Amino acid sequence: MKTILPPAFAAGAVLLAPARAAGFDAAAAPFILNSLFLLICGALVMFMAAGFTMLEAGSVRARSVVSIIIKNITLYSIAGLMFYLVGYNLLFGVAEGGLAGVPVIWAPDDAAAFASGDEPAFAQNAFWFFQMVFVATAASVVSGCLAERIRLWPFLVFVAVLSGAIYPLVGSWIWGGGWLAALGFQDFAGSTVVHSVGGWAALAGALLLGPRRGRFGAAGRRQAMPYASAPQVAIGVFILWFGWFGFNGGSQLSFSSVEDAIAVSAIMANTNAAAAGGVLTTLILSRIIGGRPDILLTLNGALAGLVAITAEPAAPSIGAAMLIGSGGGMVMVAVTRMLERFRIDDVVGAVPVHLGAGVYGTLAAGVTNDDANMLTQVFGIVVIGAFVFGASLLAWAVIRAVLGLRLNSIAEDLGADLSEMGVRAYHFEFTAASPTRSVQEEHA
Repeated sequence: MKTILPPAFAAGAVLLAPARAAGFDAAAAPFILNSLFLLICGALVMFMAAGFTMLEAGSVRARSVVSIIIKNITLYSIAGLMFYLVGYNLLFGVAEGGLAGVPVIWAPDDAAAFASGDEPAFAQNAFWFFQMVFVATAASVVSGCLAERIRLWPFLVFVAVLSGAIYPLVGSWIWGGGWLAALGFQDFAGSTVVHSVGGWAALAGALLLGPRRGRFGAAGRRQAMPYASAPQVAIGVFILWFGWFGFNGGSQLSFSSVEDAIAVSAIMANTNAAAAGGVLTTLILSRIIGGRPDILLTLNGALAGLVAITAEPAAPSIGAAMLIGSGGGMVMVAVTRMLERFRIDDVVGAVPVHLGAGVYGTLAAGVTNDDANMLTQVFGIVVIGAFVFGASLLAWAVIRAVLGLRLNSIAEDLGADLSEMGVRAYHFEFTAASPTRSVQEEHA
């Protein structure tokens, strides 16, 4: 090592020499570093779109995989468009303690920010990009819950409503400095703002849609539904776990000081520990309840742990973070069983993971965050839940009245891929036998 480092430092000095000669402004270093940090973390969160796609594509039956792919890449695009047109300024244009900003098109002006005399912390587009990928995450939660029976176009209309209005309004109350922030509500990276919002929206849609055909028997007993690929689900979970380091770490919004570096390091370590706690707890619980480990529950245990720690990932110790993740796994299992008892069909477990663990994690932040008040946390959860569920239920009902929501029974039995897209995800030789009908009948 001693023979390598001196030449390396010498090479670095040579590379930096032109910058010094050109009058490199050391005062701009925090701005550059923070902007780069947000862009990298935003790219990690964007990669979570691939994780959601893999998770959902593996969880549905092979007949609906193309539909999942189309929905996920399109919802990501719609979320970006709506956040540009109305969402960003609705979220961050709110007056202190106010209800909402002004829904106008996003127009960055870094030159004006510097000219104002206040040194900006990061490039405005870097911050916009980082916030935009969070919107897409909330919309992705809805996609997996309603898979295999919702039609494409009505779903995309709802995504536009969620990303352009519902999500930014909730975000403005907390992250935009609105009225809940003024009351002291704490949600560091979005257990409520992102995950619970997506979970409430998904639950409203699931109630209106009803379960998949064959999901519950005549007596209400749940029926196991085949899924396309357990390895795909596992890959999706690992991608999401990886992207979560950007999700939580980037929410520090700065990496230009010793304090920031220490905080981001703690956030990432705790994020990892919480996921591990969720996995181990769910593995043990599924063994106790069902007599053997449950692969899908165990994988969702990781996500439940991640959602749970998201409200406050900086304050706990690693051990406490693992316990918080463990609690998230327990809540996820309990909510999964509750949904089944009430015959609510959630294909990927989005409501147990994102809503159940999101509420739990927001409450846990009331314990671990010294600035949080538990009564305020509970109040915020109830108000946001009532607003998002009510607004989503209204939006779904209007969309159903105008466009319809659900595939008809023939299309659902055939599968969303052939009925809506006209193609299969896999060649028939690699899929389980489908109901006997000719190719002409399938494409009719």
